[in-house]
Amino acid sequence: MDEMTTLRELRADAPVPDRSALAPGRLRLTQTIASGRRARRLKADWRVAAFGAAAAITVAAVLGTQLVDAAAPDRSGPASTTGTLRLDSPAEVLNRAADALEKQRAVPEPRDDQWIYTKTVMAQSPRKGSAVGRFVYDPDNWVPYDNSAAARNGKDDDYRTSRQVYRAANELPDDPARLLAKVRSFYPTGNTAESPPEAEAQHSFRAMGLMVEAYPIAPRALARIYRALATVPGVHVTDHLVKDAAGREVIAITRKEDGSHEQREILLDPHDFSYAGMRFVVAEDYEPTPSAGRVQYLSGKFKAGQITLSEARVEAAVVDAKGEKP
Repeated sequence: MDEMTTLRELRADAPVPDRSALAPGRLRLTQTIASGRRARRLKADWRVAAFGAAAAITVAAVLGTQLVDAAAPDRSGPASTTGTLRLDSPAEVLNRAADALEKQRAVPEPRDDQWIYTKTVMAQSPRKGSAVGRFVYDPDNWVPYDNSAAARNGKDDDYRTSRQVYRAANELPDDPARLLAKVRSFYPTGNTAESPPEAEAQHSFRAMGLMVEAYPIAPRALARIYRALATVPGVHVTDHLVKDAAGREVIAITRKEDGSHEQREILLDPHDFSYAGMRFVVAEDYEPTPSAGRVQYLSGKFKAGQITLSEARVEAAVVDAKGEKP
């Protein structure tokens, strides 16, 4: 069974939540996943951590598109884009994004006593017998910039504090191959039967996704990351804008998961190239099969283009105190 089918099954007992229901459900998810195949790498994708992007920048490109939601696989054909940025090459998109970021003024690193505020929206495919729904997921969240206690005591091997990521990103080299090696070392792959090692390209894409979502990252550091991300084997860009969990139009940088029927997508804002979220999308038609000892919550065939999990970061800021909003 591929990892996303496993994740959907594990999430199936969680109700469509209000804020009070979310905390225990999230904890149960991460603890349960810990016993499953490729567990640590799944936890890293959906943990509560620093979310990342660059601060706003202005670019000349204005993207016009015939928007088609990837949840509807019967789209009539590729959408077209207009403007100075073409969605036909990950190198074109990511290098243009890097060019724009390099023109942005750097901002000071947050103080150790400051907090990272984030607001997110999450959507997922339904379990058997339920309806698709979009819901606000932990809408207001504050994490200390220097969250050293969580880094020491947390069970997620891939957890890094915002301060750790900010400083590690600033030290990344310009050379894409060396940068990718550094990021893989920062977010190592598994080395056990329960958490087996990933192939280099998949490890690079997963680790780069974790780095990109961190908040804040200095603009020039993010530019280097984008340039290196474009060189990862198997990386593509969707040739039209897609919708994130908040309904916004975004760019999807994609790579099919090794040994899976689904692809992982890093979502970027088309206007300022900031991190917008992530999705898992069915890459090819398939029908899940139950595995020994597991209940099959989802039934029926999955169609290429169907969204299985989607998370959108709708706001992020550095604030002076927990509870403060920008």
